[in-house]
Amino acid sequence: MGPFASPFDNLLCMLLGISFTVWFTLLLVFIIVPAIFGLSFGIRRVYMNGLLKVFGWATRRIERGAKEKNHLVYKPYTNGIIAKEPTSLEEELKEIRRVGSGRDLNGSTSSPIGSSFSSSEFAVSDIFHFCRRGVESIVDDEVTKRFTAEELESWNLLTRSNYNFRHISTRLTALWGLGLIIRYCILLPLRLTLAITGVTLLVVLTTIIGFLPNGRIKNFLSETVHLMCYRVCVRALTAIITYHHSENKPKNGGICVANHTSPIDVLILASDGCYAMVGQIHGGLMGLIQKSMVKACPHIWFERSEVKDRHLVAKRLSDHVEDKSKLPILIFPEGTCINNTSVMMFKKGSFEIASTIYPVAIKYDPRFGDAFWNSSKFGMVTYLLHMMSSWAIVCSVWYLPPMSRQKDEDAVQFANRVKAAIARQGGLVDLL
Repeated sequence: MGPFASPFDNLLCMLLGISFTVWFTLLLVFIIVPAIFGLSFGIRRVYMNGLLKVFGWATRRIERGAKEKNHLVYKPYTNGIIAKEPTSLEEELKEIRRVGSGRDLNGSTSSPIGSSFSSSEFAVSDIFHFCRRGVESIVDDEVTKRFTAEELESWNLLTRSNYNFRHISTRLTALWGLGLIIRYCILLPLRLTLAITGVTLLVVLTTIIGFLPNGRIKNFLSETVHLMCYRVCVRALTAIITYHHSENKPKNGGICVANHTSPIDVLILASDGCYAMVGQIHGGLMGLIQKSMVKACPHIWFERSEVKDRHLVAKRLSDHVEDKSKLPILIFPEGTCINNTSVMMFKKGSFEIASTIYPVAIKYDPRFGDAFWNSSKFGMVTYLLHMMSSWAIVCSVWYLPPMSRQKDEDAVQFANRVKAAIARQGGLVDLL
């Protein structure tokens, strides 16, 4: 069997080698090289427009199928956790009394005469209604629902984004299956390859640059490498980003603050400009990336024991912004991820520093993929898998004019003013 198996093995190895060569060559020519130079062939825009047409057809097919089966199509009336139709209190009480007065304890129908109540009277059954509404109000408050993913009215062929997929037809099922194959068998391997390439280049090149003496050449190479690697990583998400008002981009010696929806916010901003990152030192792969990055660029990493020392953090940030040759600091003052609908309270720490603040508003389009990271529900690996198996990440970024703290303004008031400007520009709810 040996002589007969050897030619087959050689042929198989040759085919695998050719396939890998063709695969990597296509990646290099059409994705990696254009990403390095910040170029685009417009393929992603065409891809996005095609997806919108498919999503529109799928939504119409769901609505028609539900209508044929006399089913109600779920549509979120609020962005809250509990979806309910907007009805008045009188109508709800009337319905509860009608149902309650129509049956006795044995389940038999009783006469409504003498047992019905006028809308102005109080009935014992009203207690249950008010208890239910009270619990709903507690659970569905303005803050809690900002940590829950948005529910889409249209279906983007992702079962995790809408519950109406149960109304799909045979043709829609086939389309969903085809989309599943495309996302997990074509897009996911492609994106994993790009992500590994981008991270590997970042670690290797920043480590090499770290051996160079400090100076203009090192700074130039560091910024070029960071920008190049971030752009490759952004392509790994099929990110389609529209930047507005680039004349307001953060300058050296300043602090860039932005609303926070996802860990990939860093990639979104860093692919259009270089920043000094601020964060806690981690272990594992993330720690390796941090160590290599700080060799080439003065990022600000804190030990776990130093994070709670506000004075130490403020001093290191102040020392950084006083040096106008250093990159602007990127900070997310909310301190947590919000579900792309609102902006929560900004922590005042970064606004106590005497420096120019460059506000940035980020708004994602959830039709192609939900960028919100619910850290209480999904781990980082699961979240990244969701991102890389989504259709695309589409977002808009607005660079707002720089803002400075006024004389009669404290840090909290300044933070609220910046937060309001970001919310207004991004079309987000400003939570006080």
